[in-house]
Amino acid sequence: MIVAISPFPSVQRRYLAGPLLAEREQYLVHLLREGVDRKVLRCTAAYQLHIIRILELSELRMVSESEIQSAGKAWAEYRGPLRLRQYVAGAPGTFGRIAKAWLHFHGKLALRSPLPFHELLTQFSTTLRTTRGLSPATVIGYTERVKKFMLWFSEQSLDFASVSLHDVDGYLAMRRAEGRAPRGMASHCQALRSFFGFAETQSWCRAGIPFGIKSPRSAKFDCFAKGPSWTEVRKILKTANGESPLLLRSKAILLLLSIYGLRSSEVSGLRLSDFDWRSETRTVRRAKRGDIQQYPIQYEVGEAILAYLQLGRPRCPSRLVFVTTVRPYGPLPGSSMWVTVSKRMQALGIKLAHKSPHALRHSCATRLLKKGCSLKEIADFLGHRDTKTVSIYVRFDNASLRKVAAFGLNGL
Repeated sequence: MIVAISPFPSVQRRYLAGPLLAEREQYLVHLLREGVDRKVLRCTAAYQLHIIRILELSELRMVSESEIQSAGKAWAEYRGPLRLRQYVAGAPGTFGRIAKAWLHFHGKLALRSPLPFHELLTQFSTTLRTTRGLSPATVIGYTERVKKFMLWFSEQSLDFASVSLHDVDGYLAMRRAEGRAPRGMASHCQALRSFFGFAETQSWCRAGIPFGIKSPRSAKFDCFAKGPSWTEVRKILKTANGESPLLLRSKAILLLLSIYGLRSSEVSGLRLSDFDWRSETRTVRRAKRGDIQQYPIQYEVGEAILAYLQLGRPRCPSRLVFVTTVRPYGPLPGSSMWVTVSKRMQALGIKLAHKSPHALRHSCATRLLKKGCSLKEIADFLGHRDTKTVSIYVRFDNASLRKVAAFGLNGL
């Protein structure tokens, strides 16, 4: 086990001299059997010693999540001799994640009390996902907003049947006092209307609450570009040139986001069977509509994906196209997709309000508009139901809009 952690004698001595050796090794052996990458194994072994020191563990005991959170902040602020890389700040998130996983493995993590009205929220979330057929991202967004209301209301009353429109107004007033923007408030109102509409059908609360939840007025359109220009997109793609597995994966992802305008969930959900290389077509399952569409494989995109599959993708049983670069190989988290785009935009000095993968979807729509595609064609290409949604992407490109919408007045 010690050789699997590090071949260096100094590291081995420090590892063997640390307290709770048996408890540490049991968890590391478990990770090794799960197929975790050795780099992750070495990182975990190092953090275990810091966890023991900061939490002052002479033996494993029950530890609460709040105590772990405080310990993570203490580790991030630590500047003593035990931090080998003095110029790098500590990572409280990594500290907390490893501490929780290790203590949970030994049954020593004091789990927080269940969320008030947890069963109600679970039924609502299940209905959104199964009956209404909403996308996973929408279900998560609605659930998280309703959860915040439930946490607030549980401090006022433990009887959900007593909830009233006055309580909802009080919660929304509190959110406005926190400085929430009108669009954010509108999203909260929409989620609460959906929840109380469902709660009304289940007889959880009095009738009429959803009709009294009014969204604030907010500007639906603004004059600011939501995506980088196509010149900037090409610069972003150039930053992913290289032969490392991470760069090969990034290049393929960036091309899919910018040339096809896919959502990040649609990219991460692509499967190996979705590509028919003989007929040079690609299938995509739309995240929101649930439709299945086929597209010809654009040459540059096809070459990038083949390079990733042949030279960058690790061999693993997963049938997803894009997987993590370290074991155990699995689907890409949303944060990984976001970092792939945002860090490159920041490095290039691209000034946008949101440096997210969705910004490249805006760029794709604007590019299609400049090529003379109609709004209906753009809506079909991006997988939208109608042209109203497309106007969100292309509203600031007035010159191209006039060209598409040009018509003659003779004979009227």
